[in-house]
Amino acid sequence: MTDTQAATIPAPAPAPDRQPLLRVTGLTRHFPIHSGLMRRQTGAVRAVDGIDFTVNAGETLGVVGESGCGKSTMGRLVTRLDEPTAGKIEFEGTDITHLGVGAMRPLRRDIQMIFQDPYSSLNPRHTVGTIVGAPFRLQKAEPEGGVKKAVQELLELCGLSPEHYNRYPHEFSGGQRQRIGIARALALRPRMIVADEPVSALDVSIQAQVVNLLDDLQRELGLTYLIIAHDLSVVRHVSDRVAVMYLGKIVEIADRDSLYRAPMHPYTTALMSAVPVPDPRRRQSGGRERILLKGDVPSPINPPSGCRFRTRCWKAQEICATQEPPLVAATAGHQVACHFPENAVTGDGARASA
Repeated sequence: MTDTQAATIPAPAPAPDRQPLLRVTGLTRHFPIHSGLMRRQTGAVRAVDGIDFTVNAGETLGVVGESGCGKSTMGRLVTRLDEPTAGKIEFEGTDITHLGVGAMRPLRRDIQMIFQDPYSSLNPRHTVGTIVGAPFRLQKAEPEGGVKKAVQELLELCGLSPEHYNRYPHEFSGGQRQRIGIARALALRPRMIVADEPVSALDVSIQAQVVNLLDDLQRELGLTYLIIAHDLSVVRHVSDRVAVMYLGKIVEIADRDSLYRAPMHPYTTALMSAVPVPDPRRRQSGGRERILLKGDVPSPINPPSGCRFRTRCWKAQEICATQEPPLVAATAGHQVACHFPENAVTGDGARASA
């Protein structure tokens, strides 16, 4: 995103009148590791390891973190494309954690997913009309005017031509393919969309177009988004609130402006310092000093004791190795899991320096 775009970022919509649409409590997904002749379980990959968050109706929650932190697995769990090991997922107050395929089918109308790779998420043997019209056939829904008319209207809504109905995916660019994927997700007019890295596979010149399309669709259709990304500029542009994940845990969650203005978790501070500042004058005067994290991300098979970030944290002390910091409210609407948070508010109301 350019400086001009960053300067015109819309303010988050007010949250008080919103009600939780999705509530996740203690969500866990461990992938078992088997070895030996008897294929006994010898360990587990702790991809998602007990996370809590809510998504309010009409808002966008952005989820950021390094590759391998469990973001995509969390997205698949929320949409019930994968089975949780433990925890609870509630959609509009209904527990959907362990619903079977048949019981989930009606809810598929309300929860849809946009996948990361627009090349592999579309069947190359099917036409665009067949791909976008698949949800109608699977749900046995007959839209007014027929499936073809509904598909052509969806294509037009997503910035494509209705004449693309009979074309195949290989005839489109990456950005156009992602628009096809978005049109498919919108077919049944869902209430919530989980977007897994929706622009990371696209050229930078196309990313802004797709992000703006998602914004326009949210305003027009009243959608609720859970957007998973690693690009902090994209997340800042589209999100009302932001959750930061590290090694299967949410370490910080806050409204967008609060998080970008005064991040509290050291990991979030390091991520923010890596965001490039295009204007050299801003870089010299007010830009954050670049923080280079030492070492590699620990293995999710055997994460560190206590705080999982302590092996790379410059503020780590003995308590960090023995006690896992809970995710608690540091200020109104700002939760952080850290024994020694950055930008913490002192007793006199001032913020402690990092």
